[in-house]
Amino acid sequence: MATENAKVFIDTNILLYAYSSSEIAKKKKVLLLLENEMISLSTQVINEFIWIMSRKFNVGMDSLKLITSNLFELYEVSQLNESGILKAIDISTQLQFSYWDSLMVSSALAANCNVLYTEDLQHGQVIGDMLKVVNPFV
Repeated sequence: MATENAKVFIDTNILLYAYSSSEIAKKKKVLLLLENEMISLSTQVINEFIWIMSRKFNVGMDSLKLITSNLFELYEVSQLNESGILKAIDISTQLQFSYWDSLMVSSALAANCNVLYTEDLQHGQVIGDMLKVVNPFV
């Protein structure tokens, strides 16, 4: 898990496990992480979460509206803006990440996070001398 007092950014794939009915071990680990860390998300993560939960898991919009309200209440949520989008383009070019992963990294950096929890990027990689990529299931 993250180091003591670390501010962490959660990728969509990690957030989805909190609502999993099939990946119970991962769900338990994520729920502990969400309780014990200073969590930051972006509107991108929330939008992806809503889309996946509705399309892949058939969760109704009324339930998703309630969950989304809770996410905004419980965690720091950053908004996408011009500087973040331009930074994401630079990250994508420099690190050869997908644009969507770069946008998430840009949001995490803008929120001054120390750790990015994701399964999508290289575990242990450090970005911008401040953001460590951590796969919490490794």
